[in-house]
Amino acid sequence: MSQSDRPTAVLVAVKLPELGESELEASLAELGRLVTTLGYRVVARVVQARSNLAPAAVLGEGKLKELADLTGGTGDAGPAIPRKVTKAQRRRDADEAPDSEPVEVENEQEAAAAKPKIDLVAVDHDIGPSQLRNLERATGTTVLDRTGIIIEIFHRHARSREARLQVEIARLNYSAPRLRESGRGSERHHFRGAGDSALELDRRRIRDRIAELRTELTNVQREQDLRRERRREARRVALVGYTNAGKSSLMRALTGSAVHVEDKLFATLDTTVRALHPPAHPRILISDTVGFIKKLPHDLVASFKSTLDEAVEASLLLHVVDAADPSWAEQLAVTRQVLAEIGAASGPSFVVMNKVDRLTAEELVRRKAELPDAWFISAKSAADVASVRERLIEFFEGTFVEAELVVPYDRQRWVSEMHESGRVLEERYEEQGVVVRLRADEDTLQRLRARLS
Repeated sequence: MSQSDRPTAVLVAVKLPELGESELEASLAELGRLVTTLGYRVVARVVQARSNLAPAAVLGEGKLKELADLTGGTGDAGPAIPRKVTKAQRRRDADEAPDSEPVEVENEQEAAAAKPKIDLVAVDHDIGPSQLRNLERATGTTVLDRTGIIIEIFHRHARSREARLQVEIARLNYSAPRLRESGRGSERHHFRGAGDSALELDRRRIRDRIAELRTELTNVQREQDLRRERRREARRVALVGYTNAGKSSLMRALTGSAVHVEDKLFATLDTTVRALHPPAHPRILISDTVGFIKKLPHDLVASFKSTLDEAVEASLLLHVVDAADPSWAEQLAVTRQVLAEIGAASGPSFVVMNKVDRLTAEELVRRKAELPDAWFISAKSAADVASVRERLIEFFEGTFVEAELVVPYDRQRWVSEMHESGRVLEERYEEQGVVVRLRADEDTLQRLRARLS
């Protein structure tokens, strides 16, 4: 689909008193990338400075009318609680709308066929069900708040069974309180037993479906826990960071694997684990995790807790940061905040400033002054990736101690185990067996001594 053929979107934001101009611009730019990831073309912005979001429809009356002029709506937010609207009532609503021309509707088919000028209004806030419905009424088109947009992106990008289950739970939790405002079945009352309305039945179905999904997710996560248990003794490095920081590109470069890479927000939702390549001894596993974002919906954080457990249980975290993004500092802060929420902030970690190939020489000098202990790389540079590999090996070997072990000739299989578990410096064949000079961590040495005794 060409750029001109893509559906169109308008971004909406309220500049609250505590929000600076640069913060507002960064948030709107990110919202634009989210909307673009959904497949829309951003054609306009509507921003209003207010002390708070308007309770009825986010924007004040004047800005709401300005937005409606862009979308082709009436600008009339109507009542907070939607009701069944007849053709005659639509005419009365249009006649009574302030500063708007009466809208003549010949028939229901013509009304349904009328296409709005804009396909999506994207609101850079989390808004209530009534606010969302009133905005849709005023603009005559689809409205999604920031949480709704992120959940929809997750829904489209989920590939594994676990990710699909997690996203579906989050979607249902998000949609349940919005059922009344959507108008689905709110006027259909089917009396069953004590007299449940269709709305109540819909909500009950959602609760039941969420319970089913959680049971299924528990079974899937039990399988994942078993896989993690088998990897528990391995050296594990988790790549964490803001969405689109380049984690998957670095993962592919470090492991030589065909990990999915795409220049979109939340292109990766499934945790992938691969061994460092060329192989290190002992083996080092690299895991790519779901990206974070500002105002990441709590339901999604909770749903993806199992996926994020890779970060909790990792031996080392690499905070991958897009060094070329003007908001890199805020993005790093968001990553650290989410990691703290899931209990993964206390372990060893390094900051990896990625995409330095997009920086000018002056910008690179400034970034290095701001983060002198960070690793500055481009995942596209083979030399940079090789340096990351060496640093990872050095990190794990930093805890190694040297020992000399004697392996009897009838237990030669343990020599191979030593090559896998540490760095073999020397092998000598003597009368009592093979004398192996080995560098490994203390736990590994104790385990080997116990098996050789």
